[in-house]
Parts: sequence; C-alpha cells; structure tokens
Amino acid sequence: MIALGIDPGTRRIGYGVVRKNGSEIVFVAAGLLDIKSSDDIAALRETKKETDRLIKKYRPDIIGVEKLYFAKNQKTALAVAQARGVILLSAAEQKAFIKEYAPNEVKAGITGYGFADKKAVLKMVRLILGKRDLAVIDDASDALAIAIIAAGERLL
Repeated sequence: MIALGIDPGTRRIGYGVVRKNGSEIVFVAAGLLDIKSSDDIAALRETKKETDRLIKKYRPDIIGVEKLYFAKNQKTALAVAQARGVILLSAAEQKAFIKEYAPNEVKAGITGYGFADKKAVLKMVRLILGKRDLAVIDDASDALAIAIIAAGERLL
C-alpha cells in the first residue's frame, strides 16, 4: 500500500510518500511542492498542478492531509485554508481515499506526545523508516509523519 502525506502551507507545501509492506513502512519520497509564484491565485493553480502530478506519479492508496490548526494570523490561516482546499479537490478528483489529521493527532501517533516539537517528529520518522541519515526540511518530515499515520489506516 502507498500512502501520501501532505502538510499544507501557502508556498511551502510538504509531501511524503511511504509504502507499507506488511508491518514494515518504507520511505519512497519526500520534499516540497514546486510553488514559485508570488501571486496568490497563480500559486493556487500551481498547487493544484503539483498535487495532481504527485498523485499521478505515486498512485497512493490513501492520502493524509493535515487539518488546519488555530493560527494567530487570520490572513495566513485563510491562505493555508485555500491551499488545503485545492489539495483536497485534487485528491477528490483523482478518486483518492482521503483522511484528515489534526497536527496533535499526528504528533501523538508518531512520538506518543501530542505537543512534540519538530525535532522529535523528525527523529521518530527517521527511526520508523530506518533512515537515520534522512535529511529533509521540516515540512517534508511532517508530511512523512502524516503518511506514516495514514499507512496505518484500514482501507475499506
């Protein structure tokens, strides 16, 4: 089973792909979507295009997307919500099985503590995937954590 995890943002959107073979979870890919535009509408178009490309490339059985958490800056929260909507639309159009996770749900599932910091998440992602030297930006490690949690879901 292939699981794709996505950590939404406005311009920095992390993704992580893992494969589950029995009880083993194997690293496939991770990185950031290629969003270059400074224009908001154009950036949303790029988000859609890049998400479509990811889904077509990896053909995930499940896509995990992080839910929007409370943000101090309403403008930023609205922009992330728009990007998240585009990501969910892309997944729905590809007829993917979608599961949404709260940030503390992912942290608790990966580290055992819902308020773990990004270093702790990366450490556990490395441990779970058996890749001690995994060097990824925090948005990608968060996305890998989402993918790992998604890989544990039972599909109908």
